[in-house]
Amino acid sequence: MLYKLNLEHILFLDIETVPQQQHFSNLGETAQLLWEQKTQYQRKDEHTPEEFYDRAGIWAEFGKIVCISVGYFTHKGDVRSFRVTSFYGEEIQILKQFKQLLKDHFSQTKHLLCAHNGKEFDFPYIARRMVINGINLPYKLDLFGKKPWEVPHLDTMELWKFGDYKHYTSLKLLAYVLGIPSPKDDMDGSMVKDVFYEEKDIDRIISYCELDVVTTAQVFLRLRNEVLLADDEIRKV
Repeated sequence: MLYKLNLEHILFLDIETVPQQQHFSNLGETAQLLWEQKTQYQRKDEHTPEEFYDRAGIWAEFGKIVCISVGYFTHKGDVRSFRVTSFYGEEIQILKQFKQLLKDHFSQTKHLLCAHNGKEFDFPYIARRMVINGINLPYKLDLFGKKPWEVPHLDTMELWKFGDYKHYTSLKLLAYVLGIPSPKDDMDGSMVKDVFYEEKDIDRIISYCELDVVTTAQVFLRLRNEVLLADDEIRKV
């Protein structure tokens, strides 16, 4: 079925998230207690709630989105291109702009969203943050009442599992084993919090997020046994 999908109907995306506050001490008493309870299983006795707070961006209840990058294919005759753009700034504006993009260009039944580990992370995270920010969910993220085959989401990690539900493969590893060249990058996901709060370098985060979108699209092409994107086919808009 992968081969039958029209690439121009797929919106590839990635998000970057950080804790809602820079420091655990900035949280109110109730939020600190709820964080302690939420992370008790993950922390065990190895970390205090405060020591563990660097990871708060992983949970939509305690984190926030600082960047959503998207990419989509276009074809003009035999000329293929992959256009990449990003939304950043205040979270509520990021979410509203992303929702508007879905409404204007990716709202039809034929349209699909694709991310690496998107079904476990990106898609539900965006939906939860929209609800928290009082934004009505767009159709592509509102899964209530949908049958499994009606959910308009693709996940390159799930596609790579081939039914093995225990298997986790990072995007970086998958790109490596599939022979996808990865441009040198100076950061990874664990560094996003400090780059955002300490360095205040959103451009660096945007570049990192956009690189993951391009890599996800490249993985999807390899899963279809198609020619990878060349550098001159990737355009930032």
